[in-house]
Amino acid sequence: MEILNIFGGDKEKQAIYFKELVNYRMPFGKYKGMFIKELPVSYLEWFSSKGFPQGKLGDFLQTMYVIKTNGLEKILSDIIKFTSPMK
Repeated sequence: MEILNIFGGDKEKQAIYFKELVNYRMPFGKYKGMFIKELPVSYLEWFSSKGFPQGKLGDFLQTMYVIKTNGLEKILSDIIKFTSPMK
């Protein structure tokens, strides 16, 4: 997944995706209810080795895995500054 070229460079779609990503909570398991952005790297690595779930959750987990394993957390802090949690 090429994180900075997601949606073919469509800035509006990227903004919507990343805003939802930083506000998305884990729906099940040990970290149920935790924001995906707060998941430990070890948990994301486990998904990477076992396979990410399909759909939006899998996309978000994979994106967060790429962000965290490549030291790109600044992307998240910039997004978080300009957004507030969705209700």
